[in-house]
Amino acid sequence: MDTTYDVRIWKTDIYKGKTTTAYTVMWKVANKRWKKRFKTAALADSFRAELLSAARRGEAFDVTTGLPVSAARPTQAVNWLDFACSYMDMKWPGAAATYRRGMSEALTAATVAMLDEVNGRPDPVVLRRALHRWAFNSARRDGPNQPGDVREALAWARRHSRSVASLADPGVLRSVLNSISTRLDGKPAAATVANQRRRVLYNAAEYAVELGHLPANPLVGLKWKAPKPSGAVDRRTVVNPVQARTLLAAVRQTRRSGPRLVAFFALMYFAALRPEEAVNVRAGNLSLPAGGGWGEIHLDEATPHAGAEWTNDGEQRDRRQLKGRARGEHRAVPAPPELTELLKQHVDAFGLGEDGRLFPGGRVVELPKITYIRAWQAARSIAFTPEVAASPLAATPYSLRHACVSTWLNAGVPATQVAEWAGHSVEVLLKVYAKCVEGQDTQARRRVMAALGRTPPL
Repeated sequence: MDTTYDVRIWKTDIYKGKTTTAYTVMWKVANKRWKKRFKTAALADSFRAELLSAARRGEAFDVTTGLPVSAARPTQAVNWLDFACSYMDMKWPGAAATYRRGMSEALTAATVAMLDEVNGRPDPVVLRRALHRWAFNSARRDGPNQPGDVREALAWARRHSRSVASLADPGVLRSVLNSISTRLDGKPAAATVANQRRRVLYNAAEYAVELGHLPANPLVGLKWKAPKPSGAVDRRTVVNPVQARTLLAAVRQTRRSGPRLVAFFALMYFAALRPEEAVNVRAGNLSLPAGGGWGEIHLDEATPHAGAEWTNDGEQRDRRQLKGRARGEHRAVPAPPELTELLKQHVDAFGLGEDGRLFPGGRVVELPKITYIRAWQAARSIAFTPEVAASPLAATPYSLRHACVSTWLNAGVPATQVAEWAGHSVEVLLKVYAKCVEGQDTQARRRVMAALGRTPPL
């Protein structure tokens, strides 16, 4: 343990905000500054008094944790892997299945960087599988079906895992941040993925502070540049109406499940449904006029794909409320005449599932994700030339939702109405689809030229 007697403790800093007041104890150990925030003055004064007492007794301070040796010793025994598992267990009951999987992926990437570099490290693929699918899956960790290579990998990882307190070392923390921001092939991870994982690490560090394993969250003061996500839809992925209808026709030409999925993809393009919303549409969600024309779709639930390992009931999909809405809230979306006709044709041709679902799976109740992904890939190869198929145009089915929202905005539908139909806030809507609004730049240029006396406004 690296210790020092070079300690300086400052007065408690008080920050008064509009809704809360924070009390921060700040001190310096060797050349590094430390701080810990409290919600009450009493807690801050008590912690500061402990630091002062240790310094006056002539007790050495641990350079790694910033705490007196007497307080730092217990934290050294806290194993990062064991702590990360306990953090996952704490979050598991109230977390959505997709969030559970995302937390596991983040903790797996962080844990790989928290293992000592010694001989005998398990195969990287086996190690990551053991961490992701077993150690950080609260429902499976202690199950009887754990493979032998997984058991051996986890035992090795537990023996060679660093302590939670080592996160206070900037060098260790930066290696963890680099690990969660890098893909397995060594290339940078997507900015959204890296930032989601960083939030998981931040919350885990907060939990470590709450349990007393760390004096303060080391991520707060670390100088590390996080990747900046754009947040906006790439215009190159958005199809126009001709391309969208060509793709829907190509879906009908694909083998096996293709004809059954035309209406599924049409719900995304004509009504901006998310895949997890479209797959859950039942006859009771539809209000379609008998003679054709505009109909309406009433959504009250979504079933995002998470995998059977992460759901409570062992199903591939998790039952959740609509995104951005409380449980029980619904969203109404208009169905244009073309979509209304496609939905009617689908029900007449293929009927409904046992629970009234429009798109049941072949041998399972719910439509598997892999089924519509394969159909979409096949449709792109039919509809596009090889050069276009290699481009990002409509690379995923979700691009149809982007195209629908972009069409509404370009048609002049007010942003507030588009946001309501799409299930967005207006702020998120304008941020995400800002680059997809076309035509306005041309009109703006004409107005500028007219103002300069060169071209009359049209």
